[in-house]
Amino acid sequence: MTRKTFLLSIFILLAVIFACGMGYGLGSALGERRAPAALPTMAPPAPTATPFSPAATPVSLPTATPLPPTPTLAPAFVPAGDVLNLEQDLIRIYQKVNPSVVNITTQILRPDFFWGTVPEEGAGSGFLWDDQGHIITNYHVIEDAHSIQVSFAPGVFMPAQVVGADPGNDLAVIQVENPPENVHPLPLADSDALQVGQIVVAIGNPFGRFQRTMTMGVISALDRTIKVQEGRVLRKVIQTDADINHGNSGGPLLDSSGRVIGVISAIYSPTGANAGVGLAIPVNKAKRVAPVLIAKGRYAHPWLGIEHLGYEITPYLAKRLNLSVDHGLLIAKIYQDSPAQKAGIRPANDEVILGNYRYLVGGDILTAIDGAPLKSWEDLDAYLQENTEVGQTVTLDIIRDGQPMQVQVTLGEEP
Repeated sequence: MTRKTFLLSIFILLAVIFACGMGYGLGSALGERRAPAALPTMAPPAPTATPFSPAATPVSLPTATPLPPTPTLAPAFVPAGDVLNLEQDLIRIYQKVNPSVVNITTQILRPDFFWGTVPEEGAGSGFLWDDQGHIITNYHVIEDAHSIQVSFAPGVFMPAQVVGADPGNDLAVIQVENPPENVHPLPLADSDALQVGQIVVAIGNPFGRFQRTMTMGVISALDRTIKVQEGRVLRKVIQTDADINHGNSGGPLLDSSGRVIGVISAIYSPTGANAGVGLAIPVNKAKRVAPVLIAKGRYAHPWLGIEHLGYEITPYLAKRLNLSVDHGLLIAKIYQDSPAQKAGIRPANDEVILGNYRYLVGGDILTAIDGAPLKSWEDLDAYLQENTEVGQTVTLDIIRDGQPMQVQVTLGEEP
């Protein structure tokens, strides 16, 4: 093979290879069917963090909000049957009792160093006791009153006179002439049958301005003993949380039937305003005292003549004085011509010094009255005032010279 022939063969071979490569590329570009490229898809926007969230949360695409249901009107509130009954009872009580509750206005003449006699006004409450125009109120409401006016209805005033007063029980009776025809005495309950928790109602004249105000509460406690003005002591007192203020004094405390269970007398308060502790004299005491005040103008309190004239015996005192009992009342003195002296009760006949105190000793030791044990002077006072009357004979248990004995004493009238 010649050189020329060899070069021609190489050239032809390269041309064939080139032609094949070009054919494949053209076939791929023009004639070969390929799968279409996928269209780009829309991705949701990148999540972003909200200012108030520590972690980013994806934003949801908006969706259709369903329509809210059509609102329906709620039925009117109807109290339970018991509440409705209570409301009706309270309305009935007020309508029935209110006409018989009076507002009392007093005028008191006070001496003044610069101005001589100066008039002062006081205010309180009361309620009709009987058909003769007698009205029950507190003694401290009418105490030292120069004139008294009562109102059965707003703007209608009637003069009243004091019929009788009992400072010891803080009760008084005043009277008006010709009370209104539509006004009737209030019915009275039995205060000995009361129980803590009973519903009570008070009607009165708080602060002397808000006439015929009604408030409601419960009996909080019974048989309270309360010291009031001038050393007076009120016993068997009813305690209530019904709102009571100055000016309510003398008004009625009522049960849920509208019957009087007490005569409102005082409040216990560090500020002078209602603090949830109202006090009322039990109506059974008014039943005992009021008829006497109407008939006699005063109420006589029973008296022995040894009250508070000695010592309350304690175990310590009994040991130091070498007494035979560790409780009772050691009598030191006796009032001259008193019931106790007439009955032969013996006072002290000697004295003993214990520390800085001087004790009068040797007298009788009173341990019981009518079988009721005595440990304090208050025990004796309470028994006399609540269970006895002037002229009644009581039995005293005493210790004399170490020996027990009994003495009969007829009670006199407290001077």
